[in-house]
Amino acid sequence: MKDIANYALDALLKAGADKASCSAAKGRKDEFNIEANKFTLLRTLFDDSLYLKALIGGRKGVTIINKLDKDSVDEAVAGCIALAKSVEPDDAEDIAPLVENKDFDQSIGGADMAGLFSRSKEYLEQVKDEFPKIMIGEFSSSFSSGEYAFVNSNGVNFTGKKEQYNFSSMFTGKDGEKSSSFNGGGANMADLKTPFIDTALHRKQLEESVKGLDTRVFDGKITGPIIVTPTCADMFWYTLISCFLSDGPMIEGTSRWKDALDTVVADKKLTLRTVPLHHEIVGGERFTGDGFLSQDADLIKDGVLKSFALSLYGANKTGKPRALNTAHYTIEAVAGDTALADMIKGIDRGVLINRFSGGSPGPSGEISGVAKNSFLIEKGQITDALQETMVSFNILDALKNIISISKERISDGSAILPWCAFDGITISGK
Repeated sequence: MKDIANYALDALLKAGADKASCSAAKGRKDEFNIEANKFTLLRTLFDDSLYLKALIGGRKGVTIINKLDKDSVDEAVAGCIALAKSVEPDDAEDIAPLVENKDFDQSIGGADMAGLFSRSKEYLEQVKDEFPKIMIGEFSSSFSSGEYAFVNSNGVNFTGKKEQYNFSSMFTGKDGEKSSSFNGGGANMADLKTPFIDTALHRKQLEESVKGLDTRVFDGKITGPIIVTPTCADMFWYTLISCFLSDGPMIEGTSRWKDALDTVVADKKLTLRTVPLHHEIVGGERFTGDGFLSQDADLIKDGVLKSFALSLYGANKTGKPRALNTAHYTIEAVAGDTALADMIKGIDRGVLINRFSGGSPGPSGEISGVAKNSFLIEKGQITDALQETMVSFNILDALKNIISISKERISDGSAILPWCAFDGITISGK
């Protein structure tokens, strides 16, 4: 990969690029597939990719191809240079400076396909025995491996290897004519020591899908508390990053947080971080797509906004600090000081939300959607599964209405999250 990337870089510079960067990667995935509780497929997928970026007088050309042979690379170089010559210049375009070059080894000893098959078969049998009312719609387990290289004309040179296991399962409760809402889970893993059913919150999700066969309508409309579980990370955490901290809303100036660095944006109980180097994150990013070594970083610390999620281009365009990584889906919310059982006991009437289906918030932060696979909390106890229930709130205002954060956290290899209780949420039955 290093030879291919260097060949492409040299070709871009000879063709007229003032600055250039190239990344080459070769990946392989060996995957089992299961449908309707039966093994249906074993396949091997190959993924080659080459990313080229050329700057000519501040004009950028980018080309991405999925072939690594010399003729394809030469053609891609020519296309990249032609594109750079055809666009308007942008002074914010640049490449990373040389700080330190590294080789990364995230290999885990190669594939144990017999072990992967055994764990997959075990999962099917455990679900069948323990949860006979669960129907697995789709399931896959895989071993992924790859090697990669990144180089640029400032002398940056990163190479590495990466390996990991993964499983993903989609399922529903089924009992005669009754069925529950689709649910799903999975994990990234560095080994096969743990049965799939015991990873993250997977067993709990299966239990709740069975309970979801009998639901009740949320009675009336209230403004009150919800508990967001670790499986519902997109409802708050990923939405905050993509809609208020990333390049798009920051460059467009639509983010309410665009001038909020080092100011209070949340309850002091909240610390939210991006953590690609954390030991519980499997296969985490080691360098950014624009050529910087990745570091763990605080987004919000003790309620104070500490960093944006800006690329080099976004930082140059806005004049704001560049993010220390681009691993916006490898996140950690620091544990709180309240046991989950006590969080629940403290709620007279509210909802435990496992999955949320809704649109992205507008610039003001207003958002609404449907709570799915969720449960009613009554007088300090989780009681019945709910039919799809409407919730609406202002996501930025809700951060300042955090009731508590749990001591317990769940890790699935890509995120490490607690349960979080918010107040002031509008909840209504359909």
